[in-house]
Amino acid sequence: MTSTMENTRAEQSGATREVHVAVIGSGFAGLGMAIQLRKQGIEDFVVLERGDDVGGTWRDNSYPGAACDVQSNLYSFSFAPNPDWPRTYSEQPEIFAYLRGIADRYELRDKHVFGAEVTAATWDDAARRWDVETTAGAFRAKVLVSGAGALADPSYPDIPGIETFAGTVMHTARWDHEHDLAGERVAVIGTGASAIQVVPAIQPRVGSIAVYQRTPPWVIPRGDRPTTPFERALYRRFPAVQKAVRGALYAGREFLVLGMAKNRRLLAPVQKLARTHLERQVRDPQLRAAVTPDYTIGCKRILISNDWYPAVSAPNAEVVTAGIAEIRPHSVVTRDGVERPTDTLVLATGFHVTDLPIAHRITGRDGRTLAQVWDEGMVTNRGSAVAGFPNLFLLVGPNVGVGHTSMVYMIESQVAYVGEALRAMAVEGLATLETTPAAQEAYRELIAQRSAGTVWLGGGCGSWYLDRHGHNTTLWPDFTFLFRRLTRELDRENYTGTPERETAGVAA
Repeated sequence: MTSTMENTRAEQSGATREVHVAVIGSGFAGLGMAIQLRKQGIEDFVVLERGDDVGGTWRDNSYPGAACDVQSNLYSFSFAPNPDWPRTYSEQPEIFAYLRGIADRYELRDKHVFGAEVTAATWDDAARRWDVETTAGAFRAKVLVSGAGALADPSYPDIPGIETFAGTVMHTARWDHEHDLAGERVAVIGTGASAIQVVPAIQPRVGSIAVYQRTPPWVIPRGDRPTTPFERALYRRFPAVQKAVRGALYAGREFLVLGMAKNRRLLAPVQKLARTHLERQVRDPQLRAAVTPDYTIGCKRILISNDWYPAVSAPNAEVVTAGIAEIRPHSVVTRDGVERPTDTLVLATGFHVTDLPIAHRITGRDGRTLAQVWDEGMVTNRGSAVAGFPNLFLLVGPNVGVGHTSMVYMIESQVAYVGEALRAMAVEGLATLETTPAAQEAYRELIAQRSAGTVWLGGGCGSWYLDRHGHNTTLWPDFTFLFRRLTRELDRENYTGTPERETAGVAA
């Protein structure tokens, strides 16, 4: 095993470090891939992490109130359950601690290079290698696996005058914990998953809070509670009980697919639950009208919260629906001409999802980047491989996202699929493995076929699930167990490979 000291010497010398596999990112996807490599006996790998610790999204999103909207027993690795979750829905610090514990438990830290943001990854067709440039040095890898997920790079709004604002501006994914909001006039832009968590967390201590809403979300009750000492002891002594609970949670969430992807009328009970929740918590008719969605539930992400509506109903809170015209040095001006004095802007404006930033940095065989290849829409084979990019595998890529269940389930499916690809390369002695354009096009058609008639395309809303062409390039539009079945084995017939003997004598 290459030691951290040896890694540091290589980086300081400016030498290019050669590895069998380079993994980008160390969130759930990157850590899961690293564990899979170890499981397959592959030790010659490195995890390139731009941050100073593992954790990915759960390291970066530390804003007040940050938590998961999937139950803890399901939002964790199936092979590494945690019997000591303090709540049924865990908050950011607990999930971050879980991931750090995973890195320690599987002894992965020595495989990491921290502070290594990937600035470019270019395929060298003669050498059959990926040349990877990072802020911590250069690497050359036979196989490149990107675990840079969709919730990695914040999206900043293009609002006239925002660059002139004289107060504090912070994105929820880049929270400034040194800044004291006590007594301040705060503007929160956005009403998505981050906003409904951060607003209730900061509303009691700010002077005033204006929430700038473009589209109201559907919100259902959050069935969260502390776990009991008895539960934790039971899970520790009888792991099968926790596994059974996980299975029940998974099955229950899969029922939502029936309404989202099969028959939208089946979502009526869920929408009724959300409407009842709203009516019980919002008494003011004017506010109630402002926060009532006009689209089918599930068309946009369903949010869960018990304190969102009470927070925006508070005397020091206001929901603004007029739309922002401009931002001035000390205020926000809406299209109806109203100017609201503001000390701090909180941008709860989400992430680059359908235009993944990492795609601009990965260049394939023909000299085009992934972003250029995907200009008309992201397309892959099984969300994992792209024609023209040999030995590149994507985790949490296009059409792997889910709006109803745990992303970790999908990540484990993909990690196993990539593992099968690596196994095929080893068994067959392949220098390269690349999916075919035909397989990629067939998969695009499969996604389009299964997306037709779903709530995401016909629910009456626009969402970050869809790209600028109106295509679903984000979500897996069916039951997740079908995705697992599809990725259980490598579809070898959809790949071409170059044997090592054909590249004999080529510098590696």
